[in-house]
Amino acid sequence: MNFKELTNQIDFEKGEGLVPAIIQDVKTQKVLMLGYMNKESYEKTIETGKVTFFSRSKQRLWTKGEESGNFLNLKDLSLDCDKDTLLVKVDPVGPVCHKGTDTCWAEENRAGNIDFLLQLQQVITERKKNLSEKSYTASLFQKGINKIAQKVGEEAVELVIEAKDDNQELFMGEAADLLFHYLVLLSAKEYRLEQVIDVLKQRHKLS
Repeated sequence: MNFKELTNQIDFEKGEGLVPAIIQDVKTQKVLMLGYMNKESYEKTIETGKVTFFSRSKQRLWTKGEESGNFLNLKDLSLDCDKDTLLVKVDPVGPVCHKGTDTCWAEENRAGNIDFLLQLQQVITERKKNLSEKSYTASLFQKGINKIAQKVGEEAVELVIEAKDDNQELFMGEAADLLFHYLVLLSAKEYRLEQVIDVLKQRHKLS
């Protein structure tokens, strides 16, 4: 369903013309702020790609960033089960709160460790789709599965060697190299990290 088709499903009447719009960073999954939209601001949002609210204090449409330049670039939209609340996924430009913080709860807009791995996985996937790019990752995909598998083996051996010593910096560096090349191998085989996590959950009976 495209965003325009969603318009007629939103129950603006329940909130006297307004619906809450929860703003979430599409990359970090952090909730950034809460605003309100009416039908007109919703339509302007999908038309411009910049999140626009209805300001209850100013009584007018308000595009986030219209003065500061800290726009919320629209990436995805979904409607809740009661059809009266929007989840708006965005790519924010700069801090979101008017007080200068990343979020309106004064939280740092940074991905957790697992979320970062998922972001890295997505970057690797993009490199795979664009082999013409001049990047190390793209060059690995160009060389094929055998070279990628070989690199994983080499990095695993280097990690084992460093494990015999007490140099934390070298050990962690090799651990990071192995994890990166492992993610590349998963992508080359058309698998994802989430599938590996599912296997671990099944083994340890975690939900």
